[in-house]
Amino acid sequence: MDFPKGHTTFAEFSRHWLVQVSYYLTQPLRTAKDYQRSDLRADLLASLTVAVIMLPQAIAYALIAELPPQTGLYAAIVATLVGALWGSSRHLHTGPTNTTSLVVLSTLLSLSVVPGTREYVAAAAVMALLVGFVRLLMGLVHMGIFVTFVADSVVTGFTAGAGVLIAVGQLKHLLRLDISSTPSLFQTLVEVSREIPNSHMPSLILGLATTAILLILKKFRPSWPSAFIAIAAAAAAVYLLGLNDQGVIVLGELPRGLPPVTDLGLVSLQTIREMGTGVLAVAIIGLIEATSISRTIAARSRQYLNNDQEFVGQGLANIATGLLSGYPCSGSLTRSVINYEAGSRTQLGAVFSAIWVALAMILLAPLAAFLPRTALAGIIVVTAYSMFNRKEIRNILRTSPGDTTIMIGTFVATLLLPLELAILTGVLISFGRYVANTSTPDVTAMLPDDSFEHFAYRPDRPTCPQLGAITISGSLYFGAAAHIETAIREHHQHNPDQKILLLRMHRVNHIDVSGLHILENMVNLFRQDGGDIYMVGVRGAVWRKMTLSGFDQFLGLNHFLAAEDAIGYIFHQVMNPG
Repeated sequence: MDFPKGHTTFAEFSRHWLVQVSYYLTQPLRTAKDYQRSDLRADLLASLTVAVIMLPQAIAYALIAELPPQTGLYAAIVATLVGALWGSSRHLHTGPTNTTSLVVLSTLLSLSVVPGTREYVAAAAVMALLVGFVRLLMGLVHMGIFVTFVADSVVTGFTAGAGVLIAVGQLKHLLRLDISSTPSLFQTLVEVSREIPNSHMPSLILGLATTAILLILKKFRPSWPSAFIAIAAAAAAVYLLGLNDQGVIVLGELPRGLPPVTDLGLVSLQTIREMGTGVLAVAIIGLIEATSISRTIAARSRQYLNNDQEFVGQGLANIATGLLSGYPCSGSLTRSVINYEAGSRTQLGAVFSAIWVALAMILLAPLAAFLPRTALAGIIVVTAYSMFNRKEIRNILRTSPGDTTIMIGTFVATLLLPLELAILTGVLISFGRYVANTSTPDVTAMLPDDSFEHFAYRPDRPTCPQLGAITISGSLYFGAAAHIETAIREHHQHNPDQKILLLRMHRVNHIDVSGLHILENMVNLFRQDGGDIYMVGVRGAVWRKMTLSGFDQFLGLNHFLAAEDAIGYIFHQVMNPG
């Protein structure tokens, strides 16, 4: 972390940081202080709408991760409540999501834990704890800015690939096939194709019927809670037709009550060490999702967002759900948009929806005995299809070859690699592209205009025989230093009679030690040839680095000129003094 402005000692910096930490952790107090009674009705009504959507989603997403349905509900209650109270966005809805659930599954299947066991459920909770600590730390040390370095095309490619994996992974439940879960796409396809003759037709018909109801409602009644209606219809069919006696697998009655404390002792230290890469991947993709969703809705609600505060909220939400038998969570686009469009005005809208889910779990738990697994698989397949953001994919393909490469690379990596590696691959490709773009800033030779007061880019005219002028557009940091040095040296070689070089620095926002060293090298180069370098347009942040390093004294304070006087000064005071 950089020292904040005005804080030059470690003690002052530490005090400033502790004030920031206390500010982040007291976010619920500010929410309560600013709450208006007039917001209560809108928040309550919106929360009911979201809760009806969240109930089937929480169950379905937990099943994607091969976790018990109550684990998804516990996460929906705890993470939603904590994420809303400590987050920055008024409308972001935290809880189980499809992509996070898939990465959790991929990570846990690579460990020495078996789905369906208490150790597997506890490992998912421990993973949430670790994800929470990573996100909380990133928020407290002001790393919210770093999510902006991950291109949207990474999320688009990963989400599309995750949709394929989720849909294929649900085929065994849709067809009621007795095959084991595997993170490998091709192994799953091979096992499904081998077992297709053993498909259970009543399960398949019920799953397809649920899917059809869901699609019809989405098309003709988009404002209705289609997933809730579809799963309720499927449960009614099981009850009325006795389909569970015909081999249709049902969830069984859920435990009543609030989330219990996680038995952390079930997870070994070896298992915790092995989940490190998966924890990092879930932490990264979840933060990207949450901040992206928050920005999207904030653009409509005109709310100012604090990324660091959102990181703190996401971190505390995962820590809390990890302690209370949940699993890793993130921001949900569907529920967040519905929360906003249903009229929610504050974070209390999400808090109330968590309370509704808790009440439903206590009162309606016995009804889960008739929820068919195949119907939930049908709902998940429809959700997986919606993960293909066709509009965004077309836009990327049309407009940006670089983003197209990132999107396709991440998509292919998602299908072929372990998901935690696929996410990190996409992030590395995105960061590599950023470095490539910033490491080659424009270094443009300029000429004085006809009035000899300003500079212009005039490639059609011969260079000035005495004075060279170069505009640097970009950061002068270690990644770009070599490129800038090469460009200036080549200019000097092609124009050996130009003894004076004027560097126009108004487009340089940042400089580091490597950049300062390059400038020193260039000054020495020109001075050894009997010339010199002058500068105009040095910005405040760059000037501070120059003064702290002593470069201003090395170059000479009289070598920093005002833009409007630079040409006249160099011609009359430097080249032709007197």
